[in-house]
Amino acid sequence: MKELIVATRNAGKLKEISRLCKEHGIVVLGLERFPELPEIEEDGESFAANAIKKAGFVTKETGLPCLADDSGLVVDALGGRPGIHSARYAGDNADDSANNRKLILAMQNVPDDRRQAAFCCVMAFSRPDSEPLLFEGQISGTILREPRGDGGFGYDPLFFIPEYGLTMAQLPLSKKNRISHRGQALMKVIETLGSLSF
Repeated sequence: MKELIVATRNAGKLKEISRLCKEHGIVVLGLERFPELPEIEEDGESFAANAIKKAGFVTKETGLPCLADDSGLVVDALGGRPGIHSARYAGDNADDSANNRKLILAMQNVPDDRRQAAFCCVMAFSRPDSEPLLFEGQISGTILREPRGDGGFGYDPLFFIPEYGLTMAQLPLSKKNRISHRGQALMKVIETLGSLSF
């Protein structure tokens, strides 16, 4: 079996990635297995820059292949915010509830026909002595005025997908993993990793 580190301490994200990788014979190691590694500051100007920085740092420090992603919510009516600041939209130590409250407040005067948004993800796969490989995924939807559903994490309860008539938080995990921005990017990763030795 192939092993790779996923550069996250986010339990929800790790669960999503691990489940899909396991189906394809790839064992995922989270950063909790490497407590000596420091937090990696996401100070890039784009999702891609942050993903490359995280994957490259972990590979350099451990000598092992690493997959890192940066993802977030891009809201048209907010000029693309929260974007790369999605995880800390309401402040550096904000939790999902605080971020969702801030988004609801920021969108309170936006009419229903202008609430379009997208979840975007860029994944970077890094190996020693190789240039990083990039993979992208995106899913479009609209922002609700109040949360719906108990699943998922982050902005999932506010992100409504019209073709399913459900929020991301209402979808079964197996379905979410296949259609989400992260699921799309990860499937591209898995297709590529099948032909690589690591």
